Amino acid sequence: MSVRESVWNTAPTSAPAQRGDRYTTGTAAHPAKMLPAIATHAIRTYTQPGDLVLDPMCGIGTTLVEAVHLGRHAFGTEYEPKWARVARANLVLATRQGATGRAAVTCSDARHLLAHLAPERHGTAALVITSPPYGPSVHGHVRSTRDSGERGVIKRHHRYSRDPHNLAHVSLDHLLDAFTEILIQCRKALRPGGHAVITTRPWREQGELIDLPSAVLAAAQPAGLVPVERCVALLAGIRAGRLIARPSFFQMKNVRDARRAGVPLAVIQHEDTLVFRRPETRAYSGQPKCRAGDARCATQAAHTPGTVCTFRSRTCTTGRHHDLR
Repeated sequence: MSVRESVWNTAPTSAPAQRGDRYTTGTAAHPAKMLPAIATHAIRTYTQPGDLVLDPMCGIGTTLVEAVHLGRHAFGTEYEPKWARVARANLVLATRQGATGRAAVTCSDARHLLAHLAPERHGTAALVITSPPYGPSVHGHVRSTRDSGERGVIKRHHRYSRDPHNLAHVSLDHLLDAFTEILIQCRKALRPGGHAVITTRPWREQGELIDLPSAVLAAAQPAGLVPVERCVALLAGIRAGRLIARPSFFQMKNVRDARRAGVPLAVIQHEDTLVFRRPETRAYSGQPKCRAGDARCATQAAHTPGTVCTFRSRTCTTGRHHDLR
């Protein structure tokens, strides 16, 4: 299957301008917020009003807030209690501002998404939007120390969490194993034909490039998701045909330090945005593989009495339709 490519013009204004008065003041403390325009573009592209949107690693709730403002319903899980509280506050604010969608947030590990989503909602979501953590520390914010009579800057709001069990603190291999589990949960939550949008980017660790986007593509395959698009979601504006970068203080510092050392780094201008789809049905050959002997079959295929169900290794006695996968 060919994978489409495109560019999303998602930064015509800065991130603070996009959030404006739609988010509470506590939102600013999160060090790695999704750009609201990325969530908005994905929701408008892959869903219709009334659809269900999920974010299993929802942070301060950007996906959920943008979904309810667009008349969609949303559900998110967030591992850190602090950010889950901020996400709920942002949803309360969205409702006060007239958002018509309904949403909820639970504080939980994303690997247990389905355990917190109502059973009747399993297999009904139109869209998942989420992003894996890039590490325990990101650029955050800086404050000058000149007022205190000292020279330099103080770094703040640059950590997801200090909890060692947070996936931001684990090795890349462990992160990808866990993220595969999360994607399996997402695939089961999506309706057939539903989409998952994963925003990510590479980073350098001790000079070595960590290609997280390619690793996420690899993780999606065992999860049963099919890649359909690989896009660039801009973090820079466009003026007169040129990109206008909006780097943080530490992005600029790191790039300048690297270039002085002879490493040709560039300021980050975009997020890699990977789009996957849950297949309408899973291809199979030979005898059908059913999930439950008396389940209703969405594909209108059926066992006949005496046929062996190879998934459950059991002989069918009912002759009913079976749910294939």
